[in-house]
This record gives sequence, C-alpha cells and structure tokens, in this order.
Amino acid sequence: MSSHPHSPAKESVIDLLGMLAYGELVAFDRQAIDARLAPDLRRRAQLSTMAADEIHNYRQLVARITELGADPQAAMKPFVHVIDAFHDSTAPRNWLEGLVKAYVGDSIADDFFREVAGLLEPADRDLVLEVLHNEDHAEFAVTEITAAIADNPAVAHRLALWARRLVGEALSQAQRVAAEHDSLTLLIVEGTGDLAKVGELIKRLMQAHAERMTTIGLNN
Repeated sequence: MSSHPHSPAKESVIDLLGMLAYGELVAFDRQAIDARLAPDLRRRAQLSTMAADEIHNYRQLVARITELGADPQAAMKPFVHVIDAFHDSTAPRNWLEGLVKAYVGDSIADDFFREVAGLLEPADRDLVLEVLHNEDHAEFAVTEITAAIADNPAVAHRLALWARRLVGEALSQAQRVAAEHDSLTLLIVEGTGDLAKVGELIKRLMQAHAERMTTIGLNN
C-alpha cells in the first residue's frame, strides 16, 4: 500500500535522484580540490575521506536510478548546467571559504532533500536520507570556522559576506531548477497538496540557514 495519497510519478523520482547523483559527483570533485587548500595533512585527510563518502553515495543513487529503469547519465544530464553554474560562480579562494561553502551550501541542499524525502515512497525516502551529509561534515566545518574567527575576528565579516553571496546564488539556481523541471515542482505540490506549501518550505530552509549562521558567528 502506498504511504502517500498520491504516489510520486516515477519521472519525478528519477529527476530528483538524478539531481542528487550529479550533486554527489560534483561534491566529490570539489572536496578533492578543496582538500589541497587544507593547512595541514590531518585536515587534508579528513576532507579527502569526506570526498570518498560522496562517491559511495553517488554509486548508491546510480544503482537505484538503474533499478527504476532509467539511464543514470540521462537522469543527471539535465542538472549538469545548473549545478556547474552554481559551483563555477562560487569557487572558494581559500580553505575557510571552502568550508563555509560546504557548510552553507550543502546544509541548505540537505534540508531541501530531507523535506522532499518525506514525500517519497519508503525505499526512495530511505535512500535520499542515507546519502545526505552526516553530522561529522557539519561539525568539522563548524569547529574549523569558529576557531578561525576566534583566532582572527576580522575574518567574520568577510565570511559573512561570502555566505550571503552563496545563499543568493543557491536561491537563483534553485529558481532555475524549478522553472526548467516541472516534475520536481509537481513532486512538492502533489506531495503537500498545496502550492502555498512551497513558500512555507522556503521559509523553513531560510530559518534553518539563519540558525546555522548564528552557530558559526556569521549572523552579522
């Protein structure tokens, strides 16, 4: 028996998993590059380990897309341009910017996917929740950023501006995804049964983001 009044269309689920899969692939590339910005080998190894997690997640998503009868490359392709555009416009210049980007960008994306996962059938819901970043990722970033600000309070303002820019870029790319991929918007609207719920979802994502900024002292 379906766990929802309307089971999401297979096309919507494949689109969602395709977007997640390409996101994981890019996250692997990005973290492997950011690891080279690390100030020492311990931190470099930590980031490289996290990059390895992204590839593991990518493989799980690809396996599920295949199981659903779709071609993983075809499922990912529509999202390549928009995800690449976000990363190209927000390339970190140093170790701290890379950490803020991972903390801010990944957390907003994870919050979104966590919300949408609740609209899926159990097998897909569990997979989506499993591939989201675990607390270790956030804790690592929080520890590093707060220590850097404590060491040099002047960096807080610069990082706060950077965080705001990241959110602006993330929102504009999210709008593009919504405009270009009706199936994903439909997934949310059908799952919640109400277009107004999309606005409420965005409000919750922004509230959670504001709380994270306070956690790392970047809410100025």
